[in-house]
Amino acid sequence: MNINETVLKTLEDSKEPLKAGEIAEIAGVDKKEVDKAIKALKKEGKIASPKRCYYDLNK
Repeated sequence: MNINETVLKTLEDSKEPLKAGEIAEIAGVDKKEVDKAIKALKKEGKIASPKRCYYDLNK
């Protein structure tokens, strides 16, 4: 599973929006890698930011 899939799975399993640091902690990966994945996933339209610094699946 690559980092983008890991971020998506973590957000899918969460009941609420998460910060990048929380995603990294839950998934057990480096925050810098999560930041890169978030940027790419936002560009693809797969995730959204309902409020500043929080991320959730784009519904």
